[in-house]
Amino acid sequence: MSDASAPLLAHDVVRSFGSGRVVDGFSLTASPGHRIGLIGENGVGKSTLLRLLAGVDEPDAGSITRPADLGFLHQEMPFDSAATIADVLDEALSEVRDTLAGLERLSVELSGTREDSPRHTALLDAYGRRLEAAQEQEAWDADRRAAMVLDGVGLGAADPGRPLGSLSGGQRGRLALASLLIRRPSALLLDEPTNHLDDEAAAFVEEQVRGLPGAVVVASHDRAFLDAVCTDLIDLDPAVDGPVRYGGNYTAYQAEKRAERERWERRFAEEQEELEALRRSIGTTTHRVAPDRGPRDTEKMGYGLRAGRVQSQISRRVRNAARRLGDLERNRTAEPPRPLRFRRTVLGGPSAEGILVSLRRVRVPGRLAVDRLDVTAADRLLVTGGNGSGKSTLLAVLAGRLAADGDVRRRGGVSVGLLTQDTVFDRPDRTVRDTYVRTLGAERAESVPLSSLGLMSDTDLGKPVGRLSVGQRRRLALALLVAHPPELLLLDEPTNHLSPRLCDELEAAMGAGPGAIVLAGHDRWLRRRWQGRELRL
Repeated sequence: MSDASAPLLAHDVVRSFGSGRVVDGFSLTASPGHRIGLIGENGVGKSTLLRLLAGVDEPDAGSITRPADLGFLHQEMPFDSAATIADVLDEALSEVRDTLAGLERLSVELSGTREDSPRHTALLDAYGRRLEAAQEQEAWDADRRAAMVLDGVGLGAADPGRPLGSLSGGQRGRLALASLLIRRPSALLLDEPTNHLDDEAAAFVEEQVRGLPGAVVVASHDRAFLDAVCTDLIDLDPAVDGPVRYGGNYTAYQAEKRAERERWERRFAEEQEELEALRRSIGTTTHRVAPDRGPRDTEKMGYGLRAGRVQSQISRRVRNAARRLGDLERNRTAEPPRPLRFRRTVLGGPSAEGILVSLRRVRVPGRLAVDRLDVTAADRLLVTGGNGSGKSTLLAVLAGRLAADGDVRRRGGVSVGLLTQDTVFDRPDRTVRDTYVRTLGAERAESVPLSSLGLMSDTDLGKPVGRLSVGQRRRLALALLVAHPPELLLLDEPTNHLSPRLCDELEAAMGAGPGAIVLAGHDRWLRRRWQGRELRL
C-alpha cells in the first residue's frame, strides 16, 4: 500500500561511467507535495539521476531512500510489445484492486467472527488500515479515473485489445504516462513526460501532476510544463558550488540563473585580476630587494642607514603578497565553463526555385491521408495535429523512406535529410568522432569539424555513441545533417530532449537561409513563434 507521506531522499550520491563522474555528490530531499524539476544541458546526468532514484541503477557511493510505491516514467517504452492496452491498465489498477479485494475479504471474516473473539480486535484493526488505504487511493473511483486519464492523454478511443507493438512511439509513451497517473504512486519520477503530448493532453497532465499528494521529480526540456508544475528547480549545469536548487517555477529560475552566472563570471574575472596583480607585485618587489643590487646614485647618501629598514619593509610586502597569492591559488574560483552554443546559422542547402516534393491524393492506410501538398525550395512548413494523425508518417513519405498510395513526385537529385524521433546508430561501440567522420566522409568532416557546430562538447567526442544520453544522440544526429545541409530538411519533434537554450538557437536558425524545412512538432513555445506555413493533419 502506498504511503504519500514518505519522502524521497538521496545523500552524497556518486555514479561514474568509465573514467568520468556523471553524478558527483548529489543530495536531494523531495518531500510530499514538492514537484522538483531537473534541468541542464544534455549529458549532465538528468536521466542517470532518475534511474538512480528509481533503483534501476545503483550508485557507486552514497545512499538513496525511496518509498516502496514509486513510479518511474522512462524515456523509452518499458512494456513488452506483445502486451495489450488492457494489460497495461490492469497492471496500473492491480494495487487498487488488491486493496478492494482485501477489504472485502476482511469484511467477510469480520461478519463471521464474534465480537468477544480474540481475533475480532485484530481483524477490526486490519480492516481499518485497509479502509484508510482504499480511501487514500480513491479506490472506488479508480475505474472511472482510469477512463478519464486515458481520454485525457488522447487514448480514450483506443481498442483495449490493441497490441502495444501496433502503437506509434508517441502513443506508447502516452500509455506509459497514463498508467502512472492512474496508479497515483506515493513518489513519481518523470523523464520528459510531455514529449508526445499535444496542447490539450499537456494541460491535462499538468493538472494531474499538480494534484498528486506525493513527491514528484521530473527531468524536462518543456519550458511551459516546468513553469506550470514545478515548486522547485535543480540546475545540474556546472556552477561554482555544484548543483543549485531554486525555489519557484521556470520563470523565477531564469531570472535568478542569469544573475548567478553574472556573479560567477564577475567573481572569476576579479580574482584573475588580483592574481595577476599579485604576481607582478611579487616579481617587481623581489627585484628591488635583490641582495646584489647596489645603491643608485640618488640613494648613496644615507644608504647604509636606511638599507636595512627598507629591505625589511620590502621583504615583508613580498611575504604578505606571496601568502595572499598562495591562498587565492589554493581556493581559486573555477572558471565558468563556456556553454554549448549552436553555431550554425542556416540549416538547409541552396536549391533552384520551384517545387521539391509534390503529393497528390496520398494515402498510407490507417496512418495518413493528404490530398494535396507542395513543398517549395525555400519553404518553412510546420506540421501539427494530434498524436497518431500521421505527422511522422508524412515526413517519412516526403523523405522517400515509406511507400504510399497516390502520386508522390520528387525533383530529380534533390538531397533530403530526416531527423527522426528515435535516434539509433548502427554501431554504438564507435566513438562520436569516428561516427561523424565515417558518416560524412573524411573530407567533409575536416572542412566542417564537429566541434565547430557547438552541438557536442570536446569531452564527449571520444565517447562511444552507445553511452550518450538520448539528448546527446539527437545532437549528434542533428550535427550530421547540418554539417552537409540538404535541400530539404525534415525535422520530427526536433526540440525533444534538447536543452531550452539549444531549442531557442535552433528555432532562430530555422527562420532564414536557403533550403526547405518541414517540421513536425508539439512544442507549444515553438509553435507560438512560428513564422512560416502550417499544415494541420
